[in-house]
Amino acid sequence: MTEYWRFSLSRQSLLKERLIVELDHGPRREALAMVECLARYVGMFKVGKHSFLQSGPELIRDIRKRGGEVFLDLKFHTPRFAARAAVEATRLGVKMFDLHAGHCVEMMERTRQEVNRVCHHDGLRRPYIVAIAMLAGMNGYSDQCSAHCGSPPDQIASLARLAADASMDGVVTSPCQVSRVRAACGRRVMILTSATASDDGWCDHPERVGPAAAVRSGADYLMLGKPVWNASDPLRMVREVLREMDRGVRSAQRSSLALFSERPALN
Repeated sequence: MTEYWRFSLSRQSLLKERLIVELDHGPRREALAMVECLARYVGMFKVGKHSFLQSGPELIRDIRKRGGEVFLDLKFHTPRFAARAAVEATRLGVKMFDLHAGHCVEMMERTRQEVNRVCHHDGLRRPYIVAIAMLAGMNGYSDQCSAHCGSPPDQIASLARLAADASMDGVVTSPCQVSRVRAACGRRVMILTSATASDDGWCDHPERVGPAAAVRSGADYLMLGKPVWNASDPLRMVREVLREMDRGVRSAQRSSLALFSERPALN
């Protein structure tokens, strides 16, 4: 099982490890400028399909050269090739990557085993492996899931439990489903979700949740994109988000949270 360590989250210098900035909102040059600006203040940068298709693996190397960590968001999903793709992502040095949960526990388990194998063999850092637990990302899996799991919220909880049973490190889900996923999985997995820049004026829509509310509902990592890119001062925006996250921790009386270790246990 993945090992946890615990610490106080009262300092923003520790909360920053929970913040992920998306890079798909600008061209390569601007993305790397964003990394140079924020690498010391956020935990990871998310590289999605747009950025990866535009710049390829070299973008990941360039981010790491600038001191940033990478969450590779390519949502591997083909059972035959997911494990091979995951191994290549591991060799690139990403800190985290994702794949579709679907109902293919075998794919998740095989991916984890292959990543562990190459890490043992080559002495590499083992990245976090997270599964997508969102109906919008299920594509052909949704009909199959509906037949077994009932309503959409039940389907999401079921996907999250499958990921936990397959020893995934975490799941990605929508903001309005964080508390349901946490209730379904307990502390067996970390939860990633998106958040807007502020709680104020956004909570009238279930998919628009501010940092404080997301943390209160049980999220471990928050992903931000447009609010940072649209800000006249991205660093100031990041600091505002960190203050909101800290407010969420304090209001929930969660003086400490389980955070996965810098090097996930090989299992």
